[in-house]
Amino acid sequence: MVSVLRTPSILVAYHLPMNRILAATRYAVVVPAIASILGALLLMVQGSIEMIQVIIDAATNSTKLKITIVDVLTAVDAILLGTVLLVIGYGLYELFINEDLKVPVWLQVHDLDDLKSKLIGVVVAIIAVIFVGVFVDINRSKDVLAFGVGAGALVTGLAIFAFATKKDPSMKVSRKDAGVKNLK
Repeated sequence: MVSVLRTPSILVAYHLPMNRILAATRYAVVVPAIASILGALLLMVQGSIEMIQVIIDAATNSTKLKITIVDVLTAVDAILLGTVLLVIGYGLYELFINEDLKVPVWLQVHDLDDLKSKLIGVVVAIIAVIFVGVFVDINRSKDVLAFGVGAGALVTGLAIFAFATKKDPSMKVSRKDAGVKNLK
């Protein structure tokens, strides 16, 4: 009987530090969140510079329309990929570090399902941009069918995945409503 009475105090003494250590590991997400945001900024700057160069080239060198379209789509692709990285960085930070991050409503991430759906949406946009780039590129015209089928299969797979893993919105409970402690 004496050992039964002592067990809870030993467990409490062990669990409290362990709980704090495990709760603190969530801050490891800061590194990939910042890396994603920095990568996003890099791609957005490079895509913007590329877009300006395309505009200058088209205005000064009278570049052919199809070449301009491919170059513009390449720049847009870089900007969209930067957007994906930005969403990942914000989402990770908001999920693990600070859910009160001041971002627009459409960028708020309350759980992994929110992050997943935002990423799928941007990935579909990138797939569309890449496909249009292949479609208008005269040097890759024989690849259009293969790219189209591949892009269609990928988008269909993402749609099925999103539908199959989608949770009922009425079942979602915010961290505050669920009584999750603020770990700050």
